[in-house]
Amino acid sequence: MATPLSDTSPSPLKTIAVVGLGTMGTGITEVLARSGREVVGIDISEAAAARSRAALESSTARAVERGRLTEQERADLLARVRTSTALTAAADADLVIEVAPESYEIKQQIFRELDGIVRPETILATGTNALSVTRLASGSARPERVLGLHFFNPAQAMKLVEVVSSVLTAPQAVAAVTDLALELGKEPVAVGDRPGFIADGLLFGYLNQAAAMYEAKYATREDIDAAMRLGCGLPMGPLALLDLIGIDTARTVLEAMYAESQDRLHAPAPILKQLSEAGLTGRKAGRGFYTYEAPGSGTVVRDALTPPEEKVLVPGRPVRSVGVAGSGTMACGIAEVFAKAGYEVVLVARSEEKAQAAKARIGKSLSRSVDKGRLTAEAAAQALDRIGATASFDDLSDVDLAVEAVAEDLTVKQQLFATLDKVCKPGAVLATTTSSLPVIACARATSRPQDVIGMHFFNPAPAMKLVEVVRTVLTADDVHATVHEVCGRIRKHAVDCGDRAGFIVNALLFPYLNNAIKMVQEHYASLDDIDAAMKLGGGYPMGPFELLDVVGLDVSLAIEKVLHREFREPGLAPAPLLEHLVAAGCLGRKTGRGFREYARR
Repeated sequence: MATPLSDTSPSPLKTIAVVGLGTMGTGITEVLARSGREVVGIDISEAAAARSRAALESSTARAVERGRLTEQERADLLARVRTSTALTAAADADLVIEVAPESYEIKQQIFRELDGIVRPETILATGTNALSVTRLASGSARPERVLGLHFFNPAQAMKLVEVVSSVLTAPQAVAAVTDLALELGKEPVAVGDRPGFIADGLLFGYLNQAAAMYEAKYATREDIDAAMRLGCGLPMGPLALLDLIGIDTARTVLEAMYAESQDRLHAPAPILKQLSEAGLTGRKAGRGFYTYEAPGSGTVVRDALTPPEEKVLVPGRPVRSVGVAGSGTMACGIAEVFAKAGYEVVLVARSEEKAQAAKARIGKSLSRSVDKGRLTAEAAAQALDRIGATASFDDLSDVDLAVEAVAEDLTVKQQLFATLDKVCKPGAVLATTTSSLPVIACARATSRPQDVIGMHFFNPAPAMKLVEVVRTVLTADDVHATVHEVCGRIRKHAVDCGDRAGFIVNALLFPYLNNAIKMVQEHYASLDDIDAAMKLGGGYPMGPFELLDVVGLDVSLAIEKVLHREFREPGLAPAPLLEHLVAAGCLGRKTGRGFREYARR
């Protein structure tokens, strides 16, 4: 029978065993040794243990070269690490961290063997990111001392550590490993036991949707990845990230998530099974969604699916002048972008007063660019001179490209396109900046649907590099080519997608945000812990609740409703908490309160 935990503070975790010396196990070993702990690295494979030792020597040698360690510190660190192929080497450990393959059978076998090896007070931690900690603990003779300790890859760099308690875990064990994480310079987040925990629970649903989007041939792998990097500021695109994580690992995590949630959005996309069973598991195999220079390499090489360096498009139509309809933030930003690129711009607002106010706002934005050294005063003045502000749509009669940037209301947009149809010259390209409404509905409001296309800019338009180019089934080839040429001239990265709700970015982003809201709604985790988990564990520039409050909860709810209506997936239904906050007028920063409260300006 296991010795019960005492009520006194746990003894310091000085000697730690790491079971499983793959990439993650080796990284955790280095982190622990850097902190002064004695570390025993254990793997059943002598080759794996040798590779781990070599990787540790190489990593610490680089640290010396970069001035992060002295030679003496490196020597001391390496002396604190020993490796073994026998679990009995963990006999004196205060803590054992298991990072074996994601298999109940393997992990439970390790815990059963450790029960007969380690001291009664030793804490046993699993590094799983997909399996039930409760189920693993229930097979141990000391379930009160079993918990989850989920590091993120690379363990040396990633700050987040999820500390996972089961209903059986003793609070003292949680406190001991939480203190350890803090001493390692990590930011521990306490979570309950459910597949994926916080970060992976949100991340893998998003990755699965990206895989399904690619499988449906909605967009190329390059465009999906570029859209999420440039549109959301993510460090990697979802398909490249799946290759890094391992497609087989992702499939295992998603299977576990689906088994619990029964949410079809968590059911692994068939392509994940196909690639896994073909052995195309990502970087480690040298091929997954992309092809790599060699197994284990991060260098992507061209393959049969790589698009040509220059897209072969039919010649576009000449564009010398651009019209922008609207006077809000997005319209002003788009007008500024075109003017800085040398285009003559006509900005049309609902009144002369709004038109002049919009031009003044653009002037202030250009001045800020001058102050920051991004633009010369002369270039800013020339750009502003290229913008004509007016309240008459008749002034768009001679533009070559008219860009609509008014309210995200289909009726309003259709009325505007009917107006553009009347005033714009034949052959002018008509573009909508909608982020979620059907482009074809705007096109059908005109007598020339072949000239209508989507150009979804991101906010703030002068800074964000992405433009989603959305062609309908009626869009002419030369109109598509025109928009690509224009995007090149205004220094934006164009990605192609079809005319369906959310396009690429919003179709992947907003279900992730909705799932974060559901976590809070279900009292699984706090706003702060979720935001911290996604910034520290996923490399996101903002946590989901920070982002929701910036975007606006009303805007977010409208997009969620459009996605749910289009795809009919129960899992896409807006979280009731989001609907309640919107109904209460808590719309985010713009109202001073959303998920958090803000000081009124």
